[in-house]
Amino acid sequence: MRELVIGSRGSRLARAMVAEFRARLGYRGPVRTVTVMTAGDRDRRRPLKEIAGVGAFSSALEQALLDGRVDVAVHSAKDLVAGGHPDLVLAVTPPRGDVRDALCGATLETLPPGARVGTSAARRAAQLRALRPDVRVVGIRGNVPPRLARARTHGGTLDAVMLAAAGLDRLGLAGAATQRLPAEDFLPDPGQGALAIQVRRDDCALLAEMSQAGDAVTDAAVRAERAMMHALRGGCTLPIGAYTEHTSAGLRLVGSVTSLDGRHQVRASRTAGPEEYPEVLGARLADLLRARGVEALLDRKAPSDGSAGPVSPNADSRHDPAGQRPGAPTWRSD
Repeated sequence: MRELVIGSRGSRLARAMVAEFRARLGYRGPVRTVTVMTAGDRDRRRPLKEIAGVGAFSSALEQALLDGRVDVAVHSAKDLVAGGHPDLVLAVTPPRGDVRDALCGATLETLPPGARVGTSAARRAAQLRALRPDVRVVGIRGNVPPRLARARTHGGTLDAVMLAAAGLDRLGLAGAATQRLPAEDFLPDPGQGALAIQVRRDDCALLAEMSQAGDAVTDAAVRAERAMMHALRGGCTLPIGAYTEHTSAGLRLVGSVTSLDGRHQVRASRTAGPEEYPEVLGARLADLLRARGVEALLDRKAPSDGSAGPVSPNADSRHDPAGQRPGAPTWRSD
């Protein structure tokens, strides 16, 4: 059998993701992993949108595929740009991990007034400001262990840090999560918790080999979420949330866009029809969100001190069917 060359970022988490994929694939031939340095890895100080914006953690891996340096690229699905290069294809998505965000160091309820919480994600910062306007968000970047070390409970100076629960689980750090935040309250990044395995479109033999590594349930969910993100022209640097669940009525997708200051959120959901493809579900939900004014929210600026200020009383009065928690932002929902 041919040697399989896998492209990956160099972090511990990236290596754990490659190991997870290899175990799922069960490839019998020789396998070699090549570390690819991405723009987001080279510069860990500046915010992602100032480095390379969309594709900060995926573009270099895609280029390695296009150049023939690697045969497979293993991405975190939330980092992979939707609607990418036409010569590349998302081959499979293995079974998904925990989609939720995790607070490490405190719970949402036990954070003291004015607490300092670290996160590198615009979406997490916006949603946190929405539910806890008093909290001050501190931008932190880097690999998971150094970010975790910034929390007081791990010897740091921050009251808590927010991380993806799946990343903690894959690193054997599940116990570091003080609270796993409900996905319906903190809609995760599109694709969060899932791996995205990318290959060249014309590599038919490898595409056939990849099929056994996929998971149909995860695939449908990720396709719907990524389609919504693509239709909104978004990426992991924007405050877009998506959560998919399989119900008796069909695939249900919930999407949200939160203003960076946390004061406003547009939120909607849609359940796929019996013959509605996941991509169509995602695109139609994006249309619904766009009709409710999400572009205006995406243009809002975040407060420089991390505070959100008071919640505006002037938004649409239609609420999310699941109810609204005290201190939550003004919603527009289905």
